Amino acid sequence: MRVFVTGASGGIGSAVVPELVAHGHEVLGLARSDASAKIITERGATPLRGDLADPASLRAGVAETDGVIHLAFDNDFSNVERSIAAETAAIDTYAAAMEDTGKALVIASGSPATPGRVSTEDDRMPTDGPMGGRGRNARTVLELAAKGVRSATVGLPRSVHQAGQRYGFASMLIAAARQSGVSGYVGDGSQRWPAVHCLDAATLFRLVLEKAEPGTVAHAVADEGDSMLSIATAIGHELALPVEPVSTESFGFLGSIFAMDQPSSSAKTRELFGWQPKHPSLLDDLRAGDYPS
Repeated sequence: MRVFVTGASGGIGSAVVPELVAHGHEVLGLARSDASAKIITERGATPLRGDLADPASLRAGVAETDGVIHLAFDNDFSNVERSIAAETAAIDTYAAAMEDTGKALVIASGSPATPGRVSTEDDRMPTDGPMGGRGRNARTVLELAAKGVRSATVGLPRSVHQAGQRYGFASMLIAAARQSGVSGYVGDGSQRWPAVHCLDAATLFRLVLEKAEPGTVAHAVADEGDSMLSIATAIGHELALPVEPVSTESFGFLGSIFAMDQPSSSAKTRELFGWQPKHPSLLDDLRAGDYPS
């Protein structure tokens, strides 16, 4: 299959592209710069110059391929509204270009929080709150199943990690610990965060692209839920810092998200796609201590 990938040079994209290439797919990767194009080429794909603000480049990517994996998202939490708006515009472009084509559209979404229980693939991302726009975008994509698009979402957990590179939300705890001199957690630290290794997530994106029926919701969850205290403790040990409670406000608008208990299951995804995570857990990667400076 010939596949158009946005975010192809990013943290997850840099794992998804080699996964696709290794399994015989031909990849066209969206590149905003020469540096991005170089990374994409090194990973065995062909760069297509453009960005999310350029609908013509997105339409070209759709036209030249059999399916799309949309991973691009600007994780600038100082202006998350702008990041969500860019994603919304891209999805609107895909919708117009892919209707009645039968092509695959797979987007990265999130695993929902369901207070009092573990969330499953039957739950939907919230459409209100600071990240509600991403939930609305996921809903739009799933509704394209009724318009001749083989659409699917892959819910990523709070921490998509790989030792020495990235740790998702846990990266923010590492940065805050280095700045404050305390490895902090919110409340009593019992709230749980799901996690997945980047390479395991990449495998699932490929499987969903290849096999998903229209309107599929998959969860890329390997660890159902590590407590925030256990995450902070692992970070504190590696940085030789005390582990202490901190205010919710110290993490800005994300503090309210950090305070939520949000474990998630991937049982249905594993059964449907035969997906079995095999790479290190978040706590194992944090305990490896190879944190980027």
